[in-house]
Amino acid sequence: MADMSPEDWAFWDTWMCAQRLLVRELDRGLQRDCGISKAEYSVLVTVRRPMRVGELADALGWEKSRVSHLLTRMEKRGLVARTEDGAGGRRTSIELTAEGRRLAAGATRAHAGNVRRLVLDALTPAQAEAIRSWSEELVERIEPS
Repeated sequence: MADMSPEDWAFWDTWMCAQRLLVRELDRGLQRDCGISKAEYSVLVTVRRPMRVGELADALGWEKSRVSHLLTRMEKRGLVARTEDGAGGRRTSIELTAEGRRLAAGATRAHAGNVRRLVLDALTPAQAEAIRSWSEELVERIEPS
């Protein structure tokens, strides 16, 4: 097992805390500004064309049951529509309604403003490049292409 120094743990704890706080604040912003959760926003910006529920689950990296439950709530709010697709008329495709497209556009503007305010405006170009480069390396190490 690899050892970590107190400095390593301090770095790790600070980074984890920063992630939690950022995610919390971005979620609060979507709730406050748009009346939707981060999960709902993720669906709205992922469904750009009609797609199967399983395909949406794969794109989001979520369990199909989680996606199905969320889609049921979003359908009741008029944000998505399920369509018959497949043998026996099963409702397996999903698409955004006009209201869902309108909300996605507004939420994207609001979310971008919050990302800019909380993160981007505080970074120097060198910091942004270092974080981008390190993040790309981390993604490649975890999920090689």
